[in-house]
Amino acid sequence: MALPIAIVEDQTLDAQRLEELLQQQLPEAECTWFTCGDDFLRAATEPGLYVVVFLDICMAGTNGIETARRLRQADPEVLIVFVTSSPEYVWDAFPVHPFDYLLKPYQEEKFEHLAAELRRALRCKEPELEIRIARQSIQLPLCKVLYAIARNHYVLITTEDGEYRAMCSFAQIEEKLTARENFMSCNRGVIINMDKVLRFGEDCIEILDGTCLPVRQKDKCTLLARFTQYQFRHMRQELH
Repeated sequence: MALPIAIVEDQTLDAQRLEELLQQQLPEAECTWFTCGDDFLRAATEPGLYVVVFLDICMAGTNGIETARRLRQADPEVLIVFVTSSPEYVWDAFPVHPFDYLLKPYQEEKFEHLAAELRRALRCKEPELEIRIARQSIQLPLCKVLYAIARNHYVLITTEDGEYRAMCSFAQIEEKLTARENFMSCNRGVIINMDKVLRFGEDCIEILDGTCLPVRQKDKCTLLARFTQYQFRHMRQELH
């Protein structure tokens, strides 16, 4: 699953080096570069847009610490990593609760350790789908969801651990799932996790559990193109 990461850095070479290290240690990282804190704050319009933000402390305009302070107010869960060539500024960064900090020039051994810590932290934050069953709410890890199918008065959600009957409208489930790039509506009342597809056939999609789900024929070419593009991006990230 892709990890949206923001790099807020005014030095081109430093930003390029940071992205290079991220691609080496976190192949699933999708990096967006901002040259100043003001541009980043204008773009980060909603919580959860980025799971990790690398912030240069010393920048023109709104510096990294002030950028982090505003970001933390809007998104308490985001992981912030400060980068700087001046270690004396690190102490000023503590009030915004950074995840870690990196000194320039970057050392591969230090970055490898940081990447391992990020992976552990992000696994704990695996996105989940909250559904209501009878009188209780449960959380389903999205990485385990295979597909969801609309029924008369509920939504049948099939996961690697079993089936769940969500007492809600299909539109509510569809909105939550299709907000993730790996979920796709392949027919009316049917949503699949493209990470769990075994084969895209002529008239159906075969899921890893052996289930065959119908494809909306009028949109077949568009759906196949989207599925192929997703698989290509995913494969390319794994090869980096």
